[in-house]
Amino acid sequence: MPILTSLTAEGPTQLDNILTLSLVGLLALVVMIAIIRKAVANKKAANIAVEEVPAPVVEAPTAPGSAGRLKLHNVEPKTAAMLMAIVADKLGKPINELRFISIKEVE
Repeated sequence: MPILTSLTAEGPTQLDNILTLSLVGLLALVVMIAIIRKAVANKKAANIAVEEVPAPVVEAPTAPGSAGRLKLHNVEPKTAAMLMAIVADKLGKPINELRFISIKEVE
């Protein structure tokens, strides 16, 4: 007997009723799983958004004699220190009296 039978003059058989109910149940299960997955994904996204809020930046006090932050662009810290020492020497001023804002490599 084929699984899907056509309707006869007698009407649907018991096997047809069971098969129909099974398919409807399977469809309902798939829809419920999709809804649950979406709810879990939304909850995870909300948790990630809350966790990604950065903490306020607290700046440490600068050392005595320093002039704040220095931005280095494609320059090693050791090279930047050498350049600052050379500039201070050429100007004849102590390095702690100079303020370097950024050092950038020029190609």
